[in-house]
Amino acid sequence: MGGSAWAMAKDITGGYILVTQRTFQQMSVAQLELLTIELNRRLREVRGEQPSLDDQPALQVRNRRIQRITTANMVMQTYRRARRI
Repeated sequence: MGGSAWAMAKDITGGYILVTQRTFQQMSVAQLELLTIELNRRLREVRGEQPSLDDQPALQVRNRRIQRITTANMVMQTYRRARRI
């Protein structure tokens, strides 16, 4: 959203940017590819964080982050597929 792909991936993970197909309309194909790479990198980082099974709030935060990244990837794939048609 006007910054780097890394910053946008971080904001999506944190819940500061809500992703819809309109989010990607202003972006070029190269920017979409960079964002995909950064989102996948963030997903690996978040999955690597293993909070204790007794710490339910930390598990919920981790799962929300994973869900946001996965949803952003799915919305981006749908947008890119529709754009090619």
